[in-house]
Amino acid sequence: MKTNTQGILQGTGFAICLGLLAMTAGATAPAQAAPPLERAAYLPVGSTARAPIGWVEFCLAHKQECNTRPTEPRDVVLSPKAWADLVQVNNWANANIKPITDQDHWGVVERWNYPDDGYGDCEDYVLLKRKMLMKAGWPRGALLITVVRDKNGDGHAVLTVKTDRGEFILDNQEAQVLPWYETGLRFVKRQSQSDPNVWVALGDTRPAPTVASSRR
Repeated sequence: MKTNTQGILQGTGFAICLGLLAMTAGATAPAQAAPPLERAAYLPVGSTARAPIGWVEFCLAHKQECNTRPTEPRDVVLSPKAWADLVQVNNWANANIKPITDQDHWGVVERWNYPDDGYGDCEDYVLLKRKMLMKAGWPRGALLITVVRDKNGDGHAVLTVKTDRGEFILDNQEAQVLPWYETGLRFVKRQSQSDPNVWVALGDTRPAPTVASSRR
């Protein structure tokens, strides 16, 4: 049976998830251990890049969400509560949304959308996680949609979270929230931290991954 995430976003299920986020401030440690105290590395940012066509079309369909002004970049302080938020949102979205290609879902090669019927591809997971975190009070400028190459070398999208301890990745193909350099992904471009409608190239100079993943 399909999960109605429109109801999740607007009704009981989503409210319960946000309630869980609020309660984690005084809760026991989350299932995933917090990252070490040392500061993680940051990806070098290059020149302006072309926005993905999926983002451009998403903005045409959701003008109110993309009608934003440039702001000062903001990194989140990675407190225990903030870490619990990340783990909670990543786990919840990965568990409740079922993966499907845009071709099978919509009959088109590429379409970015919220997974309102409980199904979506990588960009749809990212949009949902981003929306959930913003509703929980996270700044938009710390939540950056990011285009990568996955372990098979295929195009993929993840959510980069900018924090005072480095950049962490929320990925529908990965159960853990990881520092970018532990993901095995090759980073291509992402939203600018000061303006989500501007995209920037990423200077990931590491060799391309050679070990293929069996996960879709």
